[in-house]
Amino acid sequence: MPSTRPTVVLVHGGCSDASTWFGVVAELHRRGLTVLAVANPLRGLAHDAAYLADVVAGIDGPVVLVGHSYGGAVITEAGAAPNVLALVYVAAYLPDVGENYCALARRFAPSPLISRLRHTEFTAGGTERATELSVPADCFRPLVAADLDAELAQVLAAIQRPVADRVLIDAPTVAAWRAKPSWALVTGADRALPPAVQRFTAERAGATVLELRDASHSVAVSRPTAVAELIHDAGKADRVQSADLPIEETAPDGH
Repeated sequence: MPSTRPTVVLVHGGCSDASTWFGVVAELHRRGLTVLAVANPLRGLAHDAAYLADVVAGIDGPVVLVGHSYGGAVITEAGAAPNVLALVYVAAYLPDVGENYCALARRFAPSPLISRLRHTEFTAGGTERATELSVPADCFRPLVAADLDAELAQVLAAIQRPVADRVLIDAPTVAAWRAKPSWALVTGADRALPPAVQRFTAERAGATVLELRDASHSVAVSRPTAVAELIHDAGKADRVQSADLPIEETAPDGH
């Protein structure tokens, strides 16, 4: 018989890796939740979402999907899986069908990070060449992790995983937030992903929004308790009746 207690699946964003969820995982474990922090391939939205969908399909029971930054686009595409109970966006954006990051960003003041990203060529397959993006070490703390101490920000800069530049123009083919209840944590002091983009897309989706005014883009590291509390709220057991029920039957009013 499938478990009715949700598994939390954490999806990191670009220029990051699963280790950034360390504190959040610990907090969720203290709350008795099963957690999986996946290694997002960061090779393109279709590829990354297909990988995540396979991970979700292998989980017996309901799932709460959590995406940070670009991970928000990935859970938007993969979150249509029938056992996904809820979506949680952490310093992330919630794109609509056919809408990529660049199209969204043009509506608002640009992020100071975009022009500072390092571009490096890599072999995408066979002889095909592509470009990936990373954050220069001297930009990492001021633009990505301003609420972390310098030593920890330096470590995060060193272990970051570059992301294929195509993720900025890739667009989802489905917007799971249209059918699934959503929560969003907006980082008010974010210099990597503009808070205005986060707010606009979260409000458009009818998400339950928590804003931390002084939080940077690295909120999962700097404020793991707040992040875990939001995830816990999204996956409370009284919302989970059966992983086999349509999501409309388990969603709270207003989402």
